Amino acid sequence: MQETPRGQAPAPTSEPRGCLFALSQPPLMIFLGVVGCLLLAAAMHDLYFL
Repeated sequence: MQETPRGQAPAPTSEPRGCLFALSQPPLMIFLGVVGCLLLAAAMHDLYFL
């Protein structure tokens, strides 16, 4: 972490936001939820009906 002199605001950084920001987006969570439900349904079908 860089040291800044007193009375001076730190310079803004252009770092990527990361995975938690991406997971907070509603369309992505809906897509992952649908895929998860399909995988769960396939697993339940394999366990109980085959």
